[in-house]
Order: sequence, then C-alpha cells, then structure tokens
Amino acid sequence: MLRLALAFSIALGLPVAATAQDAPTLYFSAIPDDDETRLTERFGKIADYLSDELGIPVEYIPVKSYAAAVTAFRNDQIQLAWFGGLSGVQARLAVPDSVAIAQGAEDEEFVTYFIANDETGIEPSETFPEEALAGLRFTFGAQTSTSGRLMPEYFIREETGQAPDELFSDVGFSGDHSQTLRLVASGSYQVGALNYAIYDKATANETSESDATTVIWQTPPYPDYNWTIRGDVEERWGEGFVGEVQEALVGMENEELLASFPRSAFIPADNALYTPIEETARALDLIE
Repeated sequence: MLRLALAFSIALGLPVAATAQDAPTLYFSAIPDDDETRLTERFGKIADYLSDELGIPVEYIPVKSYAAAVTAFRNDQIQLAWFGGLSGVQARLAVPDSVAIAQGAEDEEFVTYFIANDETGIEPSETFPEEALAGLRFTFGAQTSTSGRLMPEYFIREETGQAPDELFSDVGFSGDHSQTLRLVASGSYQVGALNYAIYDKATANETSESDATTVIWQTPPYPDYNWTIRGDVEERWGEGFVGEVQEALVGMENEELLASFPRSAFIPADNALYTPIEETARALDLIE
C-alpha cells in the first residue's frame, strides 16, 4: 500500500516528503528519456542490484516527465536519481548540498545527433548544414532534456546566429528521444535532435526507424547524464552513506545492467563537472 500511495502521489504531483522518511527504503527515479516499459525493466533490475549492495530496500519510482523527476527529488519523494545534465543541475539547485556522485564513462564527452528523414536527401556533414536545414520541420526531445534540447539549441544558435524558430518552419518537442526518432522516421518532422546512444542502439538493432533516417551532424562533446543524491540522506541512513551509494554505482560490473543504459561503466562525478551545463542553461534562460 505504501508503494501504491507513493506512486499515486508522484503521478498527481502531490508532496509526500514524509513518506520516504517513515520507511527504511531508498527511493530513486530516472528522467523518462525512453519508453516507460523499457525504463521500468531497466531500473527494476538496478533497484535489485542497489538493494543487494547497500543492504537496504531500494525501489524505483517511475515519473511522467523530466520536470516530475526534479519535483520528486525536491519534495523528497525520491532521494537518488539518474538525471540528464540539465535536470541534474535543476535538482541540485532545488535541494541544498545535493551532489552528483557518478556518471557514465561516456557521459564525460556526450554528443547529440541531428538526424534527417532520408527523403530530405540531406547528406552527413562535418559542419552544421544550415542551408540544407533552413525552412524544414524540426523536433527536439523533452523541453528540459540536455541532449534533446539544451545543447542542440545552444549549438544551433552558435552555428547559425539564429533561434530554432527562426531557422526552421516548425519546431516541436517530442517528449523523449525514441519518440523523436519515430517522428523523424515517419516524416512528421523532417529533422530532429536526439541522444546519440539511443540512435546507435536503434541502428545496432536494425530498426525500421534507423533505416529511414540518417545522422547528418553531431555536436561537439559536453558532459551529460549523472546520478545525483540528496544532501540529507546521511541523516537517514548514516554517516558515509553517500560514499556507499557512489561505490555501489561505480562498482557496477554486470554487463547486462550497464548495457541497459547503455554505458560501459560508471565513474565518479562531482557538481563542478556540470558547470558548463548550468552556464548554458542560464544563457538560454532555462534556469534563473
């Protein structure tokens, strides 16, 4: 009943800060950057792993949006989360003393792919293909996604001197990376920007969506995903708990678990790594 009440409250956006404090369970979530079914499968296994490593109950709580993940973290409905670069910054600003403790080995130098429907005839380019993209229909991912919105918008402005709605005839927000791929593959949008790992996985699986699209440009690298933990967890689980969680994440060696992210390994992280993300978000007025 506790599990159902917590999930229901998060779905409605209701504050239930005391709930986690009344139970010896560590609750965590993740930004919904993929299909909910895949996320639940992925993170249910991560919950089992962390429970075994930490010796406490650990439970994954799904959320419906990037904003809901940050809100759940702020309200203490979850104490740990797999965030994107921007949502991690937002969460840490909302909860004093919270820290980024791990990132994927690939997250040191993450990139965004710009993809196009093959019917556009746009060829891959090492330079931003401004002329070919002008006037086309374009979709980002979620509005607060680092790889699906923040950084691609930053580079659009850097490369062209234009805002996205000035360069493209129509600008949308798909909600997640997989949906961006589907929308571009179907022709609903001619071009889109998404997390490179999602696209590479679709290509490896030889999906019809990847067959119908082409990577036409990729951004320069930037820091992205991270595990962030609330700054008050040691009041609940004891001194040294932050280090224990970090050790469990960095020590994850199960290839199946890592492949589900997909990441080759997790490595230590800290808040300072994400200063460029915070500065970019402020420049674009995405955070105050």
